[in-house]
Amino acid sequence: MATVHFYEKPGCLNNTRQKQLLSAAGHLLVVYDLLQQPWAKQQAKLRSFFGDKPVAEWFNRSAPAIKQGLVDPEMLDEDQAIALMVEQPLLIRRPLMEADQRRVSGFDENEVDAWLGLKLPANAKDLETCPRQARAEAGGP
Repeated sequence: MATVHFYEKPGCLNNTRQKQLLSAAGHLLVVYDLLQQPWAKQQAKLRSFFGDKPVAEWFNRSAPAIKQGLVDPEMLDEDQAIALMVEQPLLIRRPLMEADQRRVSGFDENEVDAWLGLKLPANAKDLETCPRQARAEAGGP
């Protein structure tokens, strides 16, 4: 099994579920607070988590600045995106994960399963959309 460096937003329900899946599959997690990382000094490292994904896919669509229309990921280039993420780490699509000399952003269950191996439950839930956001958009509490 792998040692996975897992950058999360503490208290995020989906990050908790993601960590549980990884742990259940036997992976060792080294967990970091995404919001407390010195990204200003590690911009190249931050950039490396996004690989060849389009810039718009680097962003957490649940971030307040995006939901309020203050940031439009579709209009940014790489340098602008990284600069905004350094200023506002909530914009970073999470989790960021590093294992076996590979870095990724987001948690696509099939991608993570192919990369590291997971034991996905038959009733797997969406592990990227914030449940609080989904409830709010559905008109719930």
